[in-house]
Order: sequence, then structure tokens, then C-alpha cells
Amino acid sequence: MDLEELKKLREKKFQEHKAKKRQYYLKKKLEQQRQRTQKRTIINYEEELKVEGFEQKIKDIARKQKTHLDERKEQITAKLEEYRLKKQEYYQQNKEKRLEYDKAYRERKKEELKEYRREYYQKNKEKILQRQRIKREQESDG
Repeated sequence: MDLEELKKLREKKFQEHKAKKRQYYLKKKLEQQRQRTQKRTIINYEEELKVEGFEQKIKDIARKQKTHLDERKEQITAKLEEYRLKKQEYYQQNKEKRLEYDKAYRERKKEELKEYRREYYQKNKEKILQRQRIKREQESDG
């Protein structure tokens, strides 16, 4: 066999392989489509939503949901507790870092914060003074 024949043979085998692959793919696709259509059940809504059975069906659904939640209640509370403990542990571990960061931030923004507070006080001066007057009056009366 010379080189050209080998190339043709290789190309022919490759094409056969591609065709086989394509057939396999199409076959699997059809199977999946059949499975999807089999899983779907057709619901007759006229039958389902008839007035006489509707209220009972709603109650049944609510009962099923409640039993499901009741069965899982312990798991849910355990997960919530685990999450709370994990969060608390993380808070405790990173408390020092956070305090250091806050301190550094306040130092960096010291002047901006002073200016902000000054402006805020000027804008709300009357409200603040009014609240203080009311508080003093209540303390003197009480």
C-alpha cells in the first residue's frame, strides 16, 4: 500500500466513525425526547378545578406541605443553628482584624468625618435642639 491509499482508507474510516457517532447521537436524542414526553402527565384542569372538590384539594395540598415541613423541621432548625454558630465563630475570629480596620479607616477619614458631622449638625440643628429640650423637660418633670 502506498501513502495515498492509506490516506484514503484513513479518511474513509474517519467518515464511517463520524456517521456512527451521528447515528448514536440521534438515537440518544430520540430516547431522551421519548422519556420527556412519557414523564409529562396531561392534567385535565376542568376535572381538577371542579368547584365541589377544589376546596378539599387545596386542604390536601396544605396538609401535605405542612407534614413535609414538620418532617424536616429538625433538619431546618439544625441547619439554621449551624449557620448561626458558624457566623458567630467567624465574627469572633475576625474581630481583631475588623477593629483594626475600623480604627485605620477612622484615622484616614478623620477630617472628612468631622466635616460631615459639622454639616449634619448645621442642617439638623433645630431638630436636635428641639429633641434635647424635650428630653430635658421630661427629665426635670420625671
